[in-house]
Amino acid sequence: MRSLLSNLINNVRFYKSLKFRIFIIVLIIGIIPAVVMRRLIVNSYESRALSQKTAEVTNQTAIVAAHLARTDYLSDMSDPIIDDELTQMSNLYDGRVLVIDSYYKVVKDTYGKSQGRYIVSNEVIACMNGSRNMSNFDEVNNYLEITVPILDESTGMVYGAMVASASTDGIKNNVQLLDRRSYTIGVVIAILVLLIAYALSNTLLRPFDKIIKAVDSVREGFEPGAEAIEVPDYTETKDIMDAFHHLMSRMREVDESREEFVANVSHELKTPLASMKVLSDSLIQSGENVDAETYREFMVDIAAEVDRENKVINDLLSLVKLDGNETTKLNLESCSISDMLQQILKTLTPLADNAGVELLYDEKIPVEAKVDEVKLSLAIMNLVENAIKYNKEGGWVKVTLDADAQFMMITVSDSGMGIPEESLNRIYDRFYRVDKSHSREIGGTGLGLSITRNAILLHRGAIKAASIVGEGTTFTVKIPLGDPV
Repeated sequence: MRSLLSNLINNVRFYKSLKFRIFIIVLIIGIIPAVVMRRLIVNSYESRALSQKTAEVTNQTAIVAAHLARTDYLSDMSDPIIDDELTQMSNLYDGRVLVIDSYYKVVKDTYGKSQGRYIVSNEVIACMNGSRNMSNFDEVNNYLEITVPILDESTGMVYGAMVASASTDGIKNNVQLLDRRSYTIGVVIAILVLLIAYALSNTLLRPFDKIIKAVDSVREGFEPGAEAIEVPDYTETKDIMDAFHHLMSRMREVDESREEFVANVSHELKTPLASMKVLSDSLIQSGENVDAETYREFMVDIAAEVDRENKVINDLLSLVKLDGNETTKLNLESCSISDMLQQILKTLTPLADNAGVELLYDEKIPVEAKVDEVKLSLAIMNLVENAIKYNKEGGWVKVTLDADAQFMMITVSDSGMGIPEESLNRIYDRFYRVDKSHSREIGGTGLGLSITRNAILLHRGAIKAASIVGEGTTFTVKIPLGDPV
């Protein structure tokens, strides 16, 4: 019976987990209780301190609001004692006090910035409608905001509202101090646990020596038929070897992708050369029998193939410059994104007119940002140019500029043919074309979106595409407003 139970325990996957064994040791020593207790102490102190601070500020604000009601301050604000009281309260809590009348107009601001303006917030509206004291804590800026009504205690009539803010920097500093001290205790406990874990590592980690030997035994190169190596001592060792085999497969895929890329480049460069060869051979074989019009037609075709070859080469060079390696540098300068986008649309207007496509520009907010204008212009121009080329006659292309506190957003949407859902994940691959015949017809190289994506990634940005076949496509570019490097 004991032997059977032992076999069952040894064969349980979870019990064989190395993570489980180390977890039991750490749990016994007390790391988890120490961490949990540390967070509980810090959070409990912070919650209690904020609660006391809120109660204190709310009480003081209510007292002052009652005083304002008794002295009818909203009708006659010439009382210097009240002004001093409001100023003292603002200084006491290192905050700000606003007095708002029944028309939502700020009649008193201890900062003097909003006086005469109107404030309509949920808290103020609630107080005006008879709600009692309300509080709000801004964790980002570390301050409490208390809103209380100014009302006649005898009639219950609301004359206005009083908004008081109080700094919580003192609480934050105490929390940080408490956190540092508890962290020190946690570090001591962690060191003790690490010493114990190190003493046991020679026993527990022996299977990993097998993994090292197995990996060292792998011959250089990737053989498709190579036998999988297994180290089943622990669940983790098995998972590691599975990941290793997956990595081997992925590296084989990378090699195949590299070979495919070289083949695509060769094809793209050889095709125009072959066409020029055929055209020139035809002229040579025809000799003096070629009339001027035919000769001119052949030369126009040869020139078109030269332009196509040149476009592929230029796109490849752009791609190399934007590959995101350590040598790639951004020439960052402060730039008006609004002016940049309008210049792009102006440049592409003749192309849009020829295609019968209307260009639209919608600026939600003017944006100034520090970017590499050349590289970013190239990226956005590729998006707009594609939207024009893959559109329909009488269609439209709309460029929208917007921003928030952290990011600027550039959206390029169109009414074109759209992109199938299965192709959305591949549109940034080099030389990938959704519609190969149409791309050839309009002169696409299959590198534009790859260039665009690399330029945006250099700016620490992101690009996302959404599309409905037959209705159009929308590309959204999101770039940080701060320095991207």
